[in-house]
Order: sequence, then structure tokens, then C-alpha cells
Amino acid sequence: MMDLQRKLKEYVERFNTLDEECYLQAVPNAQAYEWLKEQIPLLECPDAALEETYYFRWWTFRKHWKETPEGHIVTEFLPEVYWAGPYNSINCACCHHVREGRWLADPSGWMKEYIRFWLNRKGDALSYSTWLASVVEDYCRLREDDAFAAECLDGLVSLYHSWEEKALQPCGLFWSDDDRDGMEFSISGPGLRPTLNAYLYGDAMAISRMAERAGRKQLSVAFRQKAETIREAMDRLLWDGDFYRTLPCVKGAPVDSSARPAVEENHRVRELVGYLPWYFAMPEQGKEAAFRQLLDPKGFFAPWGLTTAEQRHPRFGFFHEHECLWNGPVWPFATAQTLTAAARLLREYPPTDAFTQEDYWTLLRQYALSHRQRGADGRFRPWIDEKMDPYTGDWTARSQLKADHWNPQRGGYERGKDYNHSTFCDLVLDGLFGIGADCEGNLTARPMVPKNWAYFRVEGVPHAGKRWTVLYDRDGSYYGRGAGIQIFEKEIE
Repeated sequence: MMDLQRKLKEYVERFNTLDEECYLQAVPNAQAYEWLKEQIPLLECPDAALEETYYFRWWTFRKHWKETPEGHIVTEFLPEVYWAGPYNSINCACCHHVREGRWLADPSGWMKEYIRFWLNRKGDALSYSTWLASVVEDYCRLREDDAFAAECLDGLVSLYHSWEEKALQPCGLFWSDDDRDGMEFSISGPGLRPTLNAYLYGDAMAISRMAERAGRKQLSVAFRQKAETIREAMDRLLWDGDFYRTLPCVKGAPVDSSARPAVEENHRVRELVGYLPWYFAMPEQGKEAAFRQLLDPKGFFAPWGLTTAEQRHPRFGFFHEHECLWNGPVWPFATAQTLTAAARLLREYPPTDAFTQEDYWTLLRQYALSHRQRGADGRFRPWIDEKMDPYTGDWTARSQLKADHWNPQRGGYERGKDYNHSTFCDLVLDGLFGIGADCEGNLTARPMVPKNWAYFRVEGVPHAGKRWTVLYDRDGSYYGRGAGIQIFEKEIE
């Protein structure tokens, strides 16, 4: 049985050798191995591409820790960008950061410092739409930390009320600009979008559950009602018979709240954001056929990943000179959200032939393989950047910025390199392996691994103040410790 720390060291040494370390923050490459071996769950599995990408994404995530006077934060871009807030903070991907970072051992509490940074409004927590209460609950559930959940509760309630003041419309839904969803130049455009509405449904449900655990019954009931109001309005105004779609409109314009108004074809489009309601288990049963679009080449399935808009739409990939377009390219941000939603569909809804565990594996492995960039020598190396051409695998935002000679006004040299705008490791640990805590607080694993996998091992899962090993051996012959799933406890040193 291979020593997983040795495996990690080999990966880190390779990644360091291939890397041009352009920007240094709290944990530089020279300290990467020592930091990661104490922090991350170590992985062994039969699929080389998945395993390499898993370690690569932890190696890049580590680069984004930044020490500030307000504590440690996680950055989205490594270079300073003019549209960021204090200390180069941007809240757009902060929920991806928390959901990914909850798997770190984190004995120094950096992730709590980061969560407090947003809740204490040290950064602009309303700059982009987020689902912070939901991921704070995810963090606390995995780690069995009800005390921290109770500490965060008032800040999360205050943030929710701020969203109500900023964006709630008389029809009961929230208005958002696609740019402020981090999804500029979409086909659907601004309006009542599945994004912010699903996020705030998820946040209201999370606040309700956290309030109930904290003994704040009245608050719990109030936020559950807020969630139900959003769910009913989304089904009435955003569900178009087969998909959740944006209802384009001007902020403040009156909307007939009794039924979905007609939408002109130029903006009536399926987009990956239509799966966000399942990220929070919002839809009732009966809408699962929407997931057929994920494997449809006229829908979202393309050779290099999931397109952000359906390919059959006449405005798919419309021309615009800006480097950040959400009119069709592959964006890891949206891929990660969609796969999280898909995993929840598979575990919390009745089985459906519209989307299967095998389909999830197909898309997760495709996502793993997309973490590539062709170097000057013609060889591929591990890479993560902003958006990708779905048919060639080119990181097109990077190509445009390079052609502009890394213009400082657009973010400077290698702006998108090691971009921290999505999850991956969480999709393996939570999505593929189904590791999590049940309602009694026990660590469990409900894997959806391919049928040909004989084994996998994860060492160092943080839960309830301890580290755990989750081991799968199909027939007991690989590890020699028995067949099936086994979970072992190890104290955090």
C-alpha cells in the first residue's frame, strides 16, 4: 500500500518544476508540500487523470491564501485587479472557496477568518451574488461545529436582509444583472434569474436549519417561509415547462406574478444556471428530465466540457470583443455548480434515466481532463484558467489577454493562471465519494464510483475535531482489511 504522503510529494515536485511562480502569497511553492501534507485529505484511486487533477487543484488553492490585517483570506486572482475590493478580495467565488476549503484540516482557523471577513463586511459582500449561508452550513456540518454556526447566524441574517433591500421585487423574486452574477454577456441577460433566487432560497433554508439547531424557533420559521415563497415564485415565473430559465426584465418593472410572461426567442434560452435550484434541493420531483440536456450535444455537452448556454440557440457564442463571455464557453465556475447539483439529484431524488451515476462520472472525468494547457513544447501540462473554448480546449480569455500583451488595465501578466473560481476537490470528496455527516453527526460515505473501480482511499478527512480515513475495497483483496466501505478515526496531531 503506497504511502500517500510520498505520492503527494511526487505530485508537488512535478507541479513546482512545471510552474512559473508569478505571484507569491502566504504559502509559496517552496512550502507547498509541507503545508499540503498537514492540510488536505490525501487521495489514492484507479483513475490517473482524476487523481492528478485532485492534487493539482489543492496545489493551486494553496497559492490563494493571503495574510491581511483582517486575517487570512482566499483570493480569486493572484495578481491585483482593479475591480477587487480590500486586499484583492472578490466575493464572486467565495462560496466555492468555502465549500472547497472545508476539507482542509485548518488547525489555525484560516477558513473561519475568511468567513468572518465577509460576515463582518470587511470586504464587499454584496458586490456579486453569493450563497454564503448555504456553504457556511456545509462547513459547519462537515466539521460538527454548531458553535461556529451560531456565531455566524446573525451576520448571515443581516446579509440576507441586505439582499432583500437591494434586489427583492414585488413579484417575490430577486432581480440580478448577469454581470453581478459573475456571468457577463450571457444570452439571457439581466432579470429574474435562477442564480440569485436559487442562492437565496438555499441561504434561507440554511439559516432556518441553523436557527433551529441554535434554539431560535421564531427565526427558523420565518426563514423557512421566505424559502417557500421563493420556491413557489420560481416555479411560477422561471420554470418554463421543461427548464428553469431567466425571465428578462428591467429592475423595478412590474411583472405579472400569476404566470410566466412570454420571452422573445433571442433571450429565451437554457443555460447551466437552470440547474442551480437542484444545488439546494429546491425542485419537487417531476422536473428531472431537464438533466437530459447535460449529455445532449445540442444542449450543453461539448468535447471539452459543459457549455454555459445550449448550443442549439441561435445566439450561442455571439461575437463580443470582451474576454469574459457567458454566451457558451466552458466556465469551471458553472461546471462545478452543475456537478454539485447533479450529485444532489442522484442522492436525494428518486432514480431517473434522465441522469445516472455513470453520467456524473463521465462529466466529472471530462472536467478533470480539461485541466490542461499546451506548452511551447507542444505538451500538455496541468492548468486552470478562466474560460475555455468547448471545441478546442483553448483557454480563450488567456489567449486574448496574451495577444493584448498582458495589458495592466485588464489584469496584467497571466491574470487567469491558477484561477480560483470553482471547486474540484469537493466534487470528488462530496460528489463522487459521498463523504459527509449524517443527521446524527456520524461521518458517512455513499460513493458513486465507476463499476470497474476496485478501490479508493482518502486519508485525513476532518470531522468533529478528528482526522478520518475513508477506504473502499470492492472485494477486500486490495487493502486486505475487508470488503466495501470502511471509515477509521485518527486524532488531529
